[in-house]
Amino acid sequence: MRFSATRLLWALVVLLVAGPVLFFSYLGWRSYHDHFANTRQHLSRTVEVVREHAINVFEANELVASKIELATRNMTDADIRANEADLHKLLKDIVERRRQVQEIWVIDRNGMPLVTGNVFPVTKEFDQSHQNYFRVFKEGKVRPNELFISRALRSGPQQNVYFQVVKARTPGPNGEFNGVDVVSVEPKYFHGFFSQITENGIETVVLVRDDGFVLARYPDPPNALDQLPPANPFRRAIGENPVAGVYEARSSVDGVERLAAYQKLPTLPVYVMATMSRQSAVDAWRENFLSHMIFGVPATLALLALGLLAIRYTQRESEAVSQLRAEAVRREAVEGQLRQAQKMEAVGRLTGGVAHDFNNLLTIVIGNLDILQRRLKDADDRVRASIENARTGATRAATLTQRLLAFSRQQPLAPTAIDVNKLVAGMSDLLRRTLGETVAIEAVLAGGLWRAHVDANQLESALLNLAVNARDAMPDGGKLTIETANAYLDDAYSAAHDDVKPGQYVMIAIADTGSGMTPETVASAFEPFFTTKPVGQGTGLGLSQVYGFVKQSSGHVAIYSEVNHGTTVKLYLPKLTRAEEHSTDAPRVEPVFVESMQEGTILVVEDDEMVRQLSVDALRDAGYTVIHCEDARRGLALLNQHPEIDLLFTDVVLTGGMNGRQLAEEAKKMRPGLKVLFTTGYTPNAIVHHGRLDEGINFIGKPFSAAALLMKVGTVMKG
Repeated sequence: MRFSATRLLWALVVLLVAGPVLFFSYLGWRSYHDHFANTRQHLSRTVEVVREHAINVFEANELVASKIELATRNMTDADIRANEADLHKLLKDIVERRRQVQEIWVIDRNGMPLVTGNVFPVTKEFDQSHQNYFRVFKEGKVRPNELFISRALRSGPQQNVYFQVVKARTPGPNGEFNGVDVVSVEPKYFHGFFSQITENGIETVVLVRDDGFVLARYPDPPNALDQLPPANPFRRAIGENPVAGVYEARSSVDGVERLAAYQKLPTLPVYVMATMSRQSAVDAWRENFLSHMIFGVPATLALLALGLLAIRYTQRESEAVSQLRAEAVRREAVEGQLRQAQKMEAVGRLTGGVAHDFNNLLTIVIGNLDILQRRLKDADDRVRASIENARTGATRAATLTQRLLAFSRQQPLAPTAIDVNKLVAGMSDLLRRTLGETVAIEAVLAGGLWRAHVDANQLESALLNLAVNARDAMPDGGKLTIETANAYLDDAYSAAHDDVKPGQYVMIAIADTGSGMTPETVASAFEPFFTTKPVGQGTGLGLSQVYGFVKQSSGHVAIYSEVNHGTTVKLYLPKLTRAEEHSTDAPRVEPVFVESMQEGTILVVEDDEMVRQLSVDALRDAGYTVIHCEDARRGLALLNQHPEIDLLFTDVVLTGGMNGRQLAEEAKKMRPGLKVLFTTGYTPNAIVHHGRLDEGINFIGKPFSAAALLMKVGTVMKG
């Protein structure tokens, strides 16, 4: 119903407006056509007037040249030199009485001036044999009875502009060339008359030779060309119509579109031209046309406004409904994103809570198995095999917990400056052993690759995870390609992908020739516990771990896949900045392997009794003197009582109101040189910020083995 009413109103508006619009359109077109026809006629009449004036000027100059010829006709060059004073006076009088004449010269057959109206006496410094106006007569390019008009020249310190009207002198007794008479004309003489012409709507008046050299122009812009190029519209026009014409073109001087009319002077290769900008002609037409529209347009607009107002009222309701629908769709999408974020946040919190207690338990299990394995090294093979199987299971559980922490972005990272090409090349042997002989591995490493700022161990783990996934997608063998490149993610890419910052990245692409994935599988690939493998062959945390690590490293990861055409996973790692380069260039302390009994006193602060006892036993077995307690306040008291303590080994999460970081800060106030080693199964904000270990922090994550603990303690003690 509303749609039909809207269509009816639109039809009414069209009927009310179409008639006047068509009428005014025809009227405007006709007026426009007539106006430009009149403008062309006006230009042609103006050029006719300018042409008559130019003819009179050149005839006067020719008359001057004839008078000079008459005065010197029966005189030889020697006679002219002998009577130079009288002739100079005659020529000077002509120059003073003729405003358009700037100077008069009489030149002999060798190009030397015999007499002039401005200088007396004439010297050899005024040799004119090199001038074009002299050479064209001497070489016979211009007939003796014709005038030659030179191009505009400049002379003197003021760079005065002039052009020359030249006529050959009476030939010698044998018809040989005998020199020329030259009348110099100032272009400024034409400006007075041209300025009167431009007062009638004409923009520019020009006097120009047929080869494009401009003799006079008004007004004369500062950057005007002395010669119009062959491609200039005027040069093209006189090539088609040499006598007269009217054309419209864009100027090669200033780029303005103009109307122009021109006419040729009789017997001379000179044209006069007048121009008017098309815009000024359009403005004049518009002003004239709008004066006739002063009544018709308001009435038409009033009808149009009424019709549009009615249409607006009918459309308002439908627009409101459309906006409500769009808002509902947008809100549904936002709510979906929020639910997904809340789900991931809940899983992350659950993971962190479970990881802390679970890692403590695994530390106890793995540590005691290590001690048991070391103390029962002489037991029979079945006992040792049982211990090894138990340790393998505990290690797998630790790996699973670590993947959960990686997915929830709660694992502590220690990013450093990484040469990705070197890291990939160093993994080649490990990848070949892991993937087997049926998978061909190719590395395409970019030259000039930037360094990345990531945790090297976690990056190796991520690449290994992706390589194993690729192998599983190629059960019959195939090819794995690892490619590196510098990449830039722009604002458009960032806007199209959530949580991606625009900037420079180091890209690692892992591509396989396997079975590929459907779009639905790609959409769920990074979700925790999602797997396409059979039950018992995958945890569904491999890609989740990669995703969590890259995101925690402030990077980006993307999957490109097509069924039966393989899969490519691209990791975009943050480029190392100059500030990060300085912060990661600290000298590296090599791990210390415990091969003999060690010396030193260590304070162990751990609230879990079994974990504490495991750490104490492992350290004492290695030869260290160990003092231990369960909370931070007791630890501070022991530090005060035992000045011989070399190292504080503390859990980050402690009971009693103080955490491990606070304990370490108070301890260093008491003992500035005290070494500190932290441990935890779940890394809170005490020593980790933005997913990265604070600078200068020594850390060993739970669960840890006795060997790993001793290696880390040895490294810290040595440092």
